[in-house]
Amino acid sequence: MLRDAFYRDPYPHYARARRADGLTWIPEAEAWLVARDGDVREVLRRAEDFSSANALLPDVPVSEAALVVLARGFGPRPTVVSSDGAAHRRYRTPLNQGLNPGRVEAVLPYAREQARELVDAFASDGSAELVGAYARRLPGVVIGRLIGLDPADVPTAVHGGYRAEELLFRPLSPSGQAAAAEDVVALQVLLDGYVRDRRARPREDLCSDLVAALAPGEGELTLEQRHELVANLQNLLIAGFLTTSALISTALLHLLGDREQWSLLCADPLLAEAAVEECARFDTAIQAFRRVTTRPVTLAGTRLPAGAAVLVAYASANRDEQRHADADRFDIRRPVDRRHLAFGHGPHTCPGARLARAQLRVTLELFARLLPDLRLDGRRPPPSMRPTLIHRSPQTLYATW
Repeated sequence: MLRDAFYRDPYPHYARARRADGLTWIPEAEAWLVARDGDVREVLRRAEDFSSANALLPDVPVSEAALVVLARGFGPRPTVVSSDGAAHRRYRTPLNQGLNPGRVEAVLPYAREQARELVDAFASDGSAELVGAYARRLPGVVIGRLIGLDPADVPTAVHGGYRAEELLFRPLSPSGQAAAAEDVVALQVLLDGYVRDRRARPREDLCSDLVAALAPGEGELTLEQRHELVANLQNLLIAGFLTTSALISTALLHLLGDREQWSLLCADPLLAEAAVEECARFDTAIQAFRRVTTRPVTLAGTRLPAGAAVLVAYASANRDEQRHADADRFDIRRPVDRRHLAFGHGPHTCPGARLARAQLRVTLELFARLLPDLRLDGRRPPPSMRPTLIHRSPQTLYATW
C-alpha cells in the first residue's frame, strides 16, 4: 500500500514539504501536510481555527461485522484529544491534576522496580526481543498503577488498547476486525466496572479523579455518564502506554543502531536526560495529528476552505533545519532542549509528557548500567517500523549482549 510506504518512512516527504512553497497535499493521508516548525506551532496555537474534532479519524473503514460487536460496548465520545474549547478544558483539567509532578514522582519507585523485574527476567538469556519483553510492558503497568487498575487486569487492558489501534488504523479482514472489536468491548466492560466501583468507593487514583470531575455528585451514574467516562478512561489508558512504549522502543533502536551514542551513554549516565530529549525529537512517537479548519484560513500562503483536513506533523517540525541545527543527525550530546514538539504545543500539549520522559530515563539508565554490551542482533533482519503515524516504533527489536 502507498500509505504503508509513506507511514513507514515519512521523513523524505517531510523534507520535501519543508522546502516547498506553502503546504503540500499528501494523497496517502488525504490531507494538507503542515511540515515546518513555525507553521505547526501556529496551527497548534489557533485551536479556534484548526479543530481537533478529527484528530483520531480512523485510517480504515470499520466493517459491519465489527460495528455489530462494538454496539455491545460503549460508543465513542469526545475526549481530551478530540475536543476543543471548554469541552477540552473539562477533560484536560483532571489529567493535569492527576499527572502533576508529585504524582509522577511518587510512582517512579514502582516504575524502577517493575523495570528491573522485567530486565532481570531476560538478563541471563544473552538475547531478547525488547519490544515484547520490555517496551510494551513497562508503560502498561505504570499507567495501570496510576489509574488504579488491579495488576491482574493490566494485561487485558493493554491487549485491548493495542487491538483498538489495530481496528482503527490497520487493514484487517471483516472477521479480523470483528475479533479486534471483541477485545475492545472486553476492555470497555472492564473499564466500566472500575468507573462504577470508583463512584461507590473513590480512591487516590486517576480513575476516581475522572469520575469526580466528569460526573460530579454521589448518585448512580447515568448510562451517558458511563459512556463518557469509559471513552475518556480508555483514551487515557491507551495514550499512557502506547505512546510511551513507542518512545522507549524507538529510542533503543536508534541508540543501539549507533554504537558511538550507546557507548557515550554507558560511559556517562548523566547524558540520560539529554538522550531522552534527543530520542523524542529525532524520531517522534506521535508523528502527527489531524486537524480540520473551522473557517476559511490561509496558512503558509496556502488558502484553505472551511472543512479542510490538515496533518500537523510534529516529527517534521522536529527535523526543521531552521529550528534545530543539523536536524537529521542523532546526537545525545546536544544541549538539553525541551522546545521540540514531540509532546505537542499549546492547549493540546501532552499532559503525560513528564511521565513518558521519566519512564524513558528510567529505562536508559537501567539498560546502560546492567547491559552495557547490548547491541542489535545482527543475525536478524533489520528492524522495520510499524506503518502508522500515531505510535511510530519498530515492530520488533532483537538484541544480544
